[in-house]
Amino acid sequence: MIRVLIVEDEPLIAEAHRAYVARIEGFTPVGIAHTGRDAMRAAAEAAAEGTPIDLVLMDIGLPDTSGLEVAAALSGLAPRPDVIAITSARDLAMVRTAVSHGVVLYLLKPFTFAAFREKLERYREFRTALPAGESAITQNDVDRALSALRTTDQRASAPKGVAPQTLEEISRVVRDAADGMTAADTATSIGVSRITAWRYLEKLADDGLVLRRSDYGRAGRPKTRYLWKS
Repeated sequence: MIRVLIVEDEPLIAEAHRAYVARIEGFTPVGIAHTGRDAMRAAAEAAAEGTPIDLVLMDIGLPDTSGLEVAAALSGLAPRPDVIAITSARDLAMVRTAVSHGVVLYLLKPFTFAAFREKLERYREFRTALPAGESAITQNDVDRALSALRTTDQRASAPKGVAPQTLEEISRVVRDAADGMTAADTATSIGVSRITAWRYLEKLADDGLVLRRSDYGRAGRPKTRYLWKS
């Protein structure tokens, strides 16, 4: 079983990630840390107790330090945990820095459960491809393991009927709206039909990224307003 530490400063998002991990075969969430300092302490204690962390899901924007700095510090542990960076930062410099700090995979917010699962399943394939223990490996072992990390299953990251660009646009609109958005508001904002907006908003809600709230207008008919969890 792959032991996972979740590092995320927003409690609701951290809990959503914990629930996601618990749903994926072969993984078990063993802790949540809300700061870089707590993450280092949890990982060090786990290693000292003989139950080391295998994988850290690392939010980059932590309140006390950069998640990338924590990733670099984790390299001093034995055994060293692997790190998947979770962030909304899309600039190339950030990606290069993440790679240089030992990040094995990079997951961009917002994401669906399918995209989250696809990243963890790729990581699981990577671990499976490497021989157990400290035995010598062949070039074929290395190539097969690295291929697991580089292979992208487009069907998982973009489920049938879901356009990634539309999902990202709707996510951005809701995230930027302090009071949330209705399906009609969202449709007008990005230029799609109300039914399309509603379908994507419901998907975000089912994936745990937005909250549903019923608003009762003067006509008495409730409208569902969607609010970004963070």
